[in-house]
Amino acid sequence: MLPTTAPAPAPAPAPAPASGHVCTPVPAAVPRVPARPPVVSWARARVLAHGAARPLPARRVPLRDAAGLTLADALPTLQPLPGFDTAAMDGYAVSGTGPWRVRAAVRAGAPWAGVLGAAECVEISTGAEVPAGARAVLPLEAAVTTDDGRVSGPLPPPGRHVRRAGEDAPAGRRLAPAGTGIGPALLGLAASCGHDTLPVRPRPRVGVLVTGDELDRAGVPGPGRVRDALGPLLPALVAELGGATEDVRYVPDRPGGRLAGAVHAVRGADVVVVTGSTSVGATDQLRRLLDEAGARMVVDTVACRPGHPMLLAELAPDRWVVGLPGNPYAALVAARTLLGPLIAGLSGRALGHLPCVPVHGRARPAPGLTRLVPVVWDGARAQIVDGYRAAFLQGAAVGDALAAIPPDWTDDGAPVPLV
Repeated sequence: MLPTTAPAPAPAPAPAPASGHVCTPVPAAVPRVPARPPVVSWARARVLAHGAARPLPARRVPLRDAAGLTLADALPTLQPLPGFDTAAMDGYAVSGTGPWRVRAAVRAGAPWAGVLGAAECVEISTGAEVPAGARAVLPLEAAVTTDDGRVSGPLPPPGRHVRRAGEDAPAGRRLAPAGTGIGPALLGLAASCGHDTLPVRPRPRVGVLVTGDELDRAGVPGPGRVRDALGPLLPALVAELGGATEDVRYVPDRPGGRLAGAVHAVRGADVVVVTGSTSVGATDQLRRLLDEAGARMVVDTVACRPGHPMLLAELAPDRWVVGLPGNPYAALVAARTLLGPLIAGLSGRALGHLPCVPVHGRARPAPGLTRLVPVVWDGARAQIVDGYRAAFLQGAAVGDALAAIPPDWTDDGAPVPLV
């Protein structure tokens, strides 16, 4: 049963269409959220989580430390690319018509200061600077050396096999916008542009609190006990989402009040993730804690299955609490729904578009709820895989993505969004 909420003093933001077939997120401009918002659709929850936080302050880091971070400003070229006329093939840079007299051999990194006259050429290597006066580059395999040491071959058209200075990008052009994730190609591009450092958003710092009296942290659990899955799962997921886990701590359900102390004891984290304790049972403390602390609720329960008791609250300025259900698969779904978009917002990244693909298989309908089910690629379509009860991670472990099945999905093979 979904937790009840107080009536909102103002109209709630319009939820995403019930079909869930619209893969492009609604605009991220988020209106002021009531103190206790109503249950929101799964698509709307993602948008609210992404738009709730301001991006973390930017800093400059060396290229070697920038991988996996996000550009805080656009990446400009510091010089034209290429910076000079460059040979695109090994051969001869020729001037006029042949046969050509060879003036010099030009190698990459060692430009020739002369100027070619008519019927002259230089032997040239790929990447070397094409000298002044050159018409084009005659490929080595098309060249023939005559008995008198000259070079002959078919006359190449002007500019053939020459990369002109600035033809890729003039100086000052923006090659990547702010908010771009920094991967290997961008690092190489930045270096080729002459950059030694980059302006970046740091990884949001995440503290994890795993609640529950029934958890064993090693070995096969004993009678009435369960093995903790979220302690190992969440740091890896946080890293995949672009954050950095500061610490994982375990908090018992009893005696009451321990969770409040644990939340406030997490220092230096931008986000505190609490697993379990998000429902309304006798041992569930998180909502009471947030109410007593005067936290601003951004998302309080989501119309999806599993994971509907998830929540997102601002505990203090620039300090966030994400509540995940205690069941492992439900927690995974909730983290993909709220924690991932929140980390993207803190990192200055856009809320990514969700691809729509045909999904095949059986999924029990859930009236009014989006169902998140694991799928594997089957050619150009996705196939639902078994093993995704709220506490069971098998389907997610072998799956390639999560499919967001809308409440009215009855057409096996209809396209749905994938996370």
